[in-house]
Amino acid sequence: MGYEWAIIAVAFGVATGLVGRSKGGSFLLWFVIGTVLPGFGLAAAFLTRNEQREPERQCPECGNTVKLYVQICPRCGAELYLPEPSEVKMPAPKKRLGEQD
Repeated sequence: MGYEWAIIAVAFGVATGLVGRSKGGSFLLWFVIGTVLPGFGLAAAFLTRNEQREPERQCPECGNTVKLYVQICPRCGAELYLPEPSEVKMPAPKKRLGEQD
């Protein structure tokens, strides 16, 4: 009777790990979350934001590159307002293991 729950929990863990990894997170971390909290972990993985594809901008005070949704620069503490569209850039996609130029 207990094996069925273990199989279901591991299946949810694998699914959660794959979804979390596709959004730029750690497969192992999302696997553990999905195994411990099967339904909630998978929902959380679907609802997390993909940090790799968030638009970025530079702080006008110190030049630090931050995500567009950041309102205060973590380096210098300057308030960041909505920049001009020409100042916003999308980050370059990261290469996966084994990919070449």
